[in-house]
Amino acid sequence: MGYTNTFISVAEDCRARTGVVPPGRGATPTVAGVQYAMLVAEPGRWTQEDVLLASSPGVRGRTDVDGEELERLRAEYFAQPRACLRASPLPKTHGWGLHYDEAGRITLHAVDSDSYARLSADPA
Repeated sequence: MGYTNTFISVAEDCRARTGVVPPGRGATPTVAGVQYAMLVAEPGRWTQEDVLLASSPGVRGRTDVDGEELERLRAEYFAQPRACLRASPLPKTHGWGLHYDEAGRITLHAVDSDSYARLSADPA
């Protein structure tokens, strides 16, 4: 499911002119909030599957999930086709590009940053 050596640019109709921290909404973390927090806290650690699972309704905001239950939730969640992070609010709304390295681990790049300009101009 995941990408490797790929850069996902912001959506053409994204209104953000810089990378915007996703706003919170109530007590439950938002999809964008969970994804942003993971990718900013540990750049280059998480794969698309890790981020999608952590931001899914069954896992989002939970701190009580152990390894065995996490694997069960992963199997259930990915038993059906899922949209990739191109559909995430990060590149669609909040102005963040996503770079996947050779192992599929992701880093965020604000649309107005030098790293975003470099990655979006790289034909490879």
